[in-house]
Amino acid sequence: MTTDTATGGPGPANETVRGEREPILLELVDESGTTTGTAEKLSVHQAPGRLHRAFSVFLLDERGRLLLQRRALTKYHSPGLWSNTCCGHPLPGEPPFAAAARRTGEELGMAPELMRAAGTVRYHHTDPVSGLVEREYNHLFAGVVRAEPRPDPEEVAETAFVDPAALERLRGEAEFSVWFPTVLDAVRPALRELAGSADW
Repeated sequence: MTTDTATGGPGPANETVRGEREPILLELVDESGTTTGTAEKLSVHQAPGRLHRAFSVFLLDERGRLLLQRRALTKYHSPGLWSNTCCGHPLPGEPPFAAAARRTGEELGMAPELMRAAGTVRYHHTDPVSGLVEREYNHLFAGVVRAEPRPDPEEVAETAFVDPAALERLRGEAEFSVWFPTVLDAVRPALRELAGSADW
């Protein structure tokens, strides 16, 4: 197992966990999802990108509506864009499920219910604005939420609950993260099962 702590490039190369001074390290993985080492967060997302572990959370309310978030304008990656309920990266050694639950609480001030694994998906996308690369082995989670979100403004600019029709309208009017279409398509079977509806 190797460790790469190179930061590279200008800007928030030394982005840190709140209250900490050390750079955030992410897990590098191979094509089967086996951990191969760690590398600093921003360097992993710089071209050509390095395959690393990530997670995406999709939560439905009791009416079967999906909770979306619009990323804070101060985010270094995809600021101001709409995306799924929560997404991020486990810390090295942190189980993806635990990371997904932790970050949902930190970003949205809420705890998901009945959250379960909904498969994995690999993708390689480049953000057209920043040039940052998303080359991820993404663990998908779907669940239910019964509380109103209380978003951290440093993480989330806005939230919305949308049914499938409202989501399609919003996708025609607003910009979404480059990874959103891929993870949404991959998680649709789990959303249909949770909602008890084929609409998703």
